[in-house]
Amino acid sequence: MVKPGGRQSRHTLQKPRGHRGAHRSRKNNFYKRLFQRNILAFNGSPRRAGNTTHLLREFLRGALEAGARAEELVAEELNLKYCRGCLRCNVLKRCSIKGDDWEAVSQKILKADVLVFASPIYFHHLTAPLKKLLDRFRSFIHVQITEQGLRHTPWQPWQKRVVLLLCMGSSNDADAQPVLDLFNFLGSVLGTSNNVRSIIGTRLAVVNQVTMDAEQLRALYPKIGLPESLAEEDYHRNQALMRNCYELGKELATAETLNRGK
Repeated sequence: MVKPGGRQSRHTLQKPRGHRGAHRSRKNNFYKRLFQRNILAFNGSPRRAGNTTHLLREFLRGALEAGARAEELVAEELNLKYCRGCLRCNVLKRCSIKGDDWEAVSQKILKADVLVFASPIYFHHLTAPLKKLLDRFRSFIHVQITEQGLRHTPWQPWQKRVVLLLCMGSSNDADAQPVLDLFNFLGSVLGTSNNVRSIIGTRLAVVNQVTMDAEQLRALYPKIGLPESLAEEDYHRNQALMRNCYELGKELATAETLNRGK
Protein backbone atom coordinates (compact mmCIF):
# COMPACT_ATOMS: atom_id res chain seq x y z
CA MET A 1 0.00 0.00 0.00
CA VAL A 2 1.41 3.40 -1.02
CA LYS A 3 -0.04 6.63 0.42
CA PRO A 4 -0.60 9.70 -1.73
CA GLY A 5 2.73 11.45 -2.13
CA GLY A 6 4.56 8.23 -2.84
CA ARG A 7 5.54 7.28 0.73
CA GLN A 8 5.09 3.69 1.75
CA SER A 9 2.89 3.02 4.77
CA ARG A 10 4.79 2.03 7.88
CA HIS A 11 2.29 -0.69 8.44
CA THR A 12 3.28 -2.37 5.19
CA LEU A 13 6.92 -2.33 6.27
CA GLN A 14 6.22 -4.41 9.34
CA LYS A 15 6.83 -8.13 9.01
CA PRO A 16 3.89 -10.37 9.80
CA ARG A 17 3.85 -11.73 13.33
CA GLY A 18 5.78 -14.98 13.52
CA HIS A 19 7.80 -14.20 10.40
CA ARG A 20 11.15 -14.42 12.18
CA GLY A 21 10.21 -17.69 13.83
CA ALA A 22 9.07 -19.18 10.53
CA HIS A 23 12.24 -17.95 8.81
CA ARG A 24 14.39 -19.43 11.58
CA SER A 25 12.54 -22.73 11.31
CA ARG A 26 13.05 -22.87 7.53
CA LYS A 27 16.72 -22.01 7.99
CA ASN A 28 17.17 -24.73 10.61
CA ASN A 29 15.46 -27.28 8.36
CA PHE A 30 17.70 -26.24 5.46
CA TYR A 31 20.88 -26.77 7.49
CA LYS A 32 19.52 -30.01 8.91
CA ARG A 33 19.02 -31.34 5.39
CA LEU A 34 22.39 -29.95 4.32
CA PHE A 35 24.32 -31.76 7.06
CA GLN A 36 22.09 -34.83 7.24
CA ARG A 37 24.18 -37.92 6.57
CA ASN A 38 23.05 -40.56 4.12
CA ILE A 39 23.67 -44.06 5.49
CA LEU A 40 23.32 -47.23 3.43
CA ALA A 41 23.47 -50.53 5.33
CA PHE A 42 23.83 -54.01 3.88
CA ASN A 43 22.62 -56.85 6.09
CA GLY A 44 24.49 -60.01 5.13
CA SER A 45 22.82 -62.30 7.67
CA PRO A 46 20.47 -65.02 6.43
CA ARG A 47 18.72 -64.88 9.82
CA ARG A 48 16.21 -62.10 10.37
CA ALA A 49 16.47 -62.52 14.14
CA GLY A 50 20.20 -63.18 14.12
CA ASN A 51 22.75 -61.43 16.30
CA THR A 52 24.06 -59.49 13.30
CA THR A 53 20.62 -58.05 12.66
CA HIS A 54 20.31 -56.93 16.28
CA LEU A 55 23.63 -55.07 16.08
CA LEU A 56 22.64 -53.42 12.81
CA ARG A 57 19.25 -52.34 14.15
CA GLU A 58 20.94 -50.69 17.14
CA PHE A 59 23.36 -48.86 14.85
CA LEU A 60 20.50 -47.64 12.65
CA ARG A 61 18.43 -46.64 15.67
CA GLY A 62 21.24 -44.40 16.86
CA ALA A 63 21.74 -42.93 13.39
CA LEU A 64 18.05 -42.19 12.86
CA GLU A 65 17.64 -40.64 16.29
CA ALA A 66 20.58 -38.35 15.49
CA GLY A 67 18.89 -37.20 12.29
CA ALA A 68 20.53 -39.29 9.57
CA ARG A 69 18.80 -40.75 6.55
CA ALA A 70 19.28 -44.51 6.62
CA GLU A 71 18.33 -47.46 4.44
CA GLU A 72 18.85 -51.17 5.06
CA LEU A 73 19.22 -53.63 2.19
CA VAL A 74 19.19 -57.37 2.86
CA ALA A 75 21.98 -58.79 0.72
CA GLU A 76 20.38 -62.13 -0.08
CA GLU A 77 17.18 -60.42 -1.26
CA LEU A 78 19.00 -58.35 -3.87
CA ASN A 79 18.77 -59.56 -7.44
CA LEU A 80 22.49 -59.53 -8.24
CA LYS A 81 24.33 -61.61 -10.79
CA TYR A 82 27.89 -62.77 -10.23
CA CYS A 83 30.83 -60.78 -11.54
CA ARG A 84 32.21 -62.66 -14.56
CA GLY A 85 35.61 -60.99 -14.63
CA CYS A 86 34.98 -59.73 -18.19
CA LEU A 87 37.00 -56.54 -17.46
CA ARG A 88 34.68 -54.45 -19.65
CA CYS A 89 34.22 -52.05 -16.73
CA ASN A 90 37.81 -50.94 -17.40
CA VAL A 91 36.51 -49.42 -20.65
CA LEU A 92 32.87 -48.64 -19.90
CA LYS A 93 33.52 -47.16 -16.43
CA ARG A 94 30.51 -49.12 -15.21
CA CYS A 95 29.46 -52.75 -14.90
CA SER A 96 28.41 -54.30 -18.21
CA ILE A 97 26.05 -56.82 -16.61
CA LYS A 98 22.39 -55.96 -17.18
CA GLY A 99 19.07 -57.28 -15.95
CA ASP A 100 19.66 -57.12 -12.20
CA ASP A 101 19.62 -54.63 -9.31
CA TRP A 102 23.23 -53.47 -9.58
CA GLU A 103 22.60 -50.20 -11.42
CA ALA A 104 20.17 -49.00 -8.75
CA VAL A 105 22.27 -50.36 -5.86
CA SER A 106 25.49 -48.85 -7.22
CA GLN A 107 23.87 -45.41 -7.37
CA LYS A 108 22.81 -45.74 -3.73
CA ILE A 109 26.39 -46.74 -2.84
CA LEU A 110 27.87 -43.72 -4.61
CA LYS A 111 25.45 -41.31 -2.93
CA ALA A 112 25.98 -42.69 0.57
CA ASP A 113 28.19 -40.90 3.09
CA VAL A 114 28.40 -43.99 5.30
CA LEU A 115 28.37 -47.61 4.14
CA VAL A 116 27.59 -50.30 6.70
CA PHE A 117 28.29 -53.99 6.15
CA ALA A 118 26.79 -56.27 8.78
CA SER A 119 27.66 -59.95 8.62
CA PRO A 120 28.16 -63.07 10.67
CA ILE A 121 31.57 -64.64 10.15
CA TYR A 122 31.24 -67.88 8.21
CA PHE A 123 34.53 -69.79 7.96
CA HIS A 124 36.56 -66.66 8.73
CA HIS A 125 34.85 -64.51 6.12
CA LEU A 126 31.69 -62.71 5.00
CA THR A 127 28.52 -64.48 3.97
CA ALA A 128 28.17 -65.39 0.28
CA PRO A 129 25.54 -62.70 -0.59
CA LEU A 130 27.85 -59.94 0.66
CA LYS A 131 30.84 -61.37 -1.20
CA LYS A 132 28.79 -61.42 -4.41
CA LEU A 133 27.94 -57.76 -3.80
CA LEU A 134 31.55 -56.79 -3.14
CA ASP A 135 32.78 -58.50 -6.30
CA ARG A 136 30.68 -56.02 -8.27
CA PHE A 137 32.63 -53.15 -6.65
CA ARG A 138 35.27 -53.93 -9.30
CA SER A 139 33.27 -51.67 -11.63
CA PHE A 140 34.07 -48.64 -9.44
CA ILE A 141 37.80 -48.96 -10.22
CA HIS A 142 40.13 -49.01 -13.21
CA VAL A 143 42.72 -51.76 -12.75
CA GLN A 144 45.99 -51.71 -14.66
CA ILE A 145 48.38 -54.68 -14.72
CA THR A 146 51.98 -53.61 -14.15
CA GLU A 147 55.30 -55.43 -13.80
CA GLN A 148 55.05 -55.02 -10.05
CA GLY A 149 51.40 -56.01 -9.63
CA LEU A 150 48.19 -54.00 -10.06
CA ARG A 151 47.50 -50.27 -10.08
CA HIS A 152 44.00 -49.31 -8.88
CA THR A 153 42.44 -45.97 -9.87
CA PRO A 154 38.86 -45.25 -8.80
CA TRP A 155 36.66 -43.58 -11.40
CA GLN A 156 35.43 -41.33 -8.62
CA PRO A 157 37.58 -41.21 -5.45
CA TRP A 158 35.45 -41.85 -2.39
CA GLN A 159 35.37 -39.97 0.90
CA LYS A 160 33.23 -42.35 2.90
CA ARG A 161 33.03 -43.91 6.30
CA VAL A 162 32.78 -47.69 6.17
CA VAL A 163 31.44 -49.60 9.17
CA LEU A 164 31.76 -53.33 9.77
CA LEU A 165 29.38 -54.96 12.26
CA LEU A 166 30.53 -58.55 12.65
CA CYS A 167 29.34 -61.47 14.78
CA MET A 168 30.94 -64.86 15.27
CA GLY A 169 30.96 -67.86 17.51
CA SER A 170 34.68 -67.68 18.17
CA SER A 171 35.87 -66.12 21.42
CA ASN A 172 38.79 -64.50 19.58
CA ASP A 173 38.05 -61.51 17.33
CA ALA A 174 41.27 -62.27 15.40
CA ASP A 175 39.20 -64.83 13.51
CA ALA A 176 37.57 -61.89 11.68
CA GLN A 177 40.93 -60.55 10.47
CA PRO A 178 40.46 -61.64 6.81
CA VAL A 179 37.35 -59.44 6.63
CA LEU A 180 39.15 -56.47 8.18
CA ASP A 181 42.04 -56.91 5.73
CA LEU A 182 39.64 -56.98 2.77
CA PHE A 183 37.82 -53.78 3.74
CA ASN A 184 41.00 -51.93 4.65
CA PHE A 185 42.28 -52.77 1.18
CA LEU A 186 39.02 -51.73 -0.52
CA GLY A 187 38.97 -48.50 1.45
CA SER A 188 42.51 -47.64 0.38
CA VAL A 189 42.03 -48.29 -3.35
CA LEU A 190 38.69 -46.45 -3.56
CA GLY A 191 40.06 -43.22 -2.09
CA THR A 192 42.66 -42.03 0.38
CA SER A 193 40.05 -40.27 2.55
CA ASN A 194 38.03 -43.40 3.31
CA ASN A 195 37.97 -44.70 6.86
CA VAL A 196 37.01 -48.17 8.07
CA ARG A 197 35.71 -48.85 11.57
CA SER A 198 34.58 -52.14 13.03
CA ILE A 199 32.60 -53.56 15.93
CA ILE A 200 33.00 -57.28 16.49
CA GLY A 201 30.81 -59.50 18.63
CA THR A 202 32.41 -62.73 19.82
CA ARG A 203 31.09 -65.93 21.42
CA LEU A 204 27.74 -65.45 19.66
CA ALA A 205 26.67 -68.76 18.17
CA VAL A 206 22.89 -68.91 18.67
CA VAL A 207 20.06 -66.79 17.26
CA ASN A 208 19.15 -63.88 19.58
CA GLN A 209 22.04 -64.71 21.90
CA VAL A 210 23.18 -61.08 22.09
CA THR A 211 19.82 -60.15 23.63
CA MET A 212 19.78 -62.93 26.25
CA ASP A 213 20.03 -62.15 29.95
CA ALA A 214 22.50 -63.85 32.29
CA GLU A 215 20.06 -66.61 33.30
CA GLN A 216 19.33 -67.50 29.69
CA LEU A 217 23.06 -67.61 28.94
CA ARG A 218 23.65 -69.87 31.95
CA ALA A 219 21.06 -72.28 30.57
CA LEU A 220 22.50 -72.10 27.07
CA TYR A 221 26.23 -72.43 27.67
CA PRO A 222 26.40 -76.08 28.79
CA LYS A 223 24.54 -77.01 25.59
CA ILE A 224 27.23 -75.44 23.40
CA GLY A 225 30.22 -76.47 25.47
CA LEU A 226 30.90 -73.24 27.37
CA PRO A 227 31.23 -72.90 31.16
CA GLU A 228 28.29 -71.30 32.97
CA SER A 229 30.75 -69.04 34.78
CA LEU A 230 31.05 -66.92 31.62
CA ALA A 231 27.35 -66.07 31.54
CA GLU A 232 27.38 -62.98 33.78
CA GLU A 233 30.45 -61.52 32.12
CA ASP A 234 29.09 -62.17 28.63
CA TYR A 235 25.72 -60.64 29.44
CA HIS A 236 27.35 -57.33 30.36
CA ARG A 237 29.72 -57.58 27.40
CA ASN A 238 26.81 -58.12 25.00
CA GLN A 239 24.93 -55.17 26.47
CA ALA A 240 28.00 -53.00 25.94
CA LEU A 241 28.28 -54.32 22.38
CA MET A 242 24.74 -53.19 21.59
CA ARG A 243 25.37 -49.77 23.17
CA ASN A 244 28.53 -49.35 21.13
CA CYS A 245 26.59 -49.98 17.92
CA TYR A 246 23.96 -47.45 18.94
CA GLU A 247 26.54 -44.82 19.88
CA LEU A 248 28.51 -45.32 16.66
CA GLY A 249 25.33 -44.81 14.66
CA LYS A 250 24.71 -41.54 16.48
CA GLU A 251 28.31 -40.43 16.02
CA LEU A 252 28.42 -41.04 12.28
CA ALA A 253 25.06 -39.37 11.68
CA THR A 254 26.54 -35.86 11.72
CA ALA A 255 28.65 -34.06 9.14
CA GLU A 256 30.89 -32.67 11.86
CA THR A 257 32.05 -36.17 12.78
CA LEU A 258 32.80 -37.02 9.16
CA ASN A 259 34.75 -33.81 8.63
CA ARG A 260 36.93 -34.57 11.64
CA GLY A 261 38.14 -37.62 9.74
CA LYS A 262 37.09 -40.14 12.36
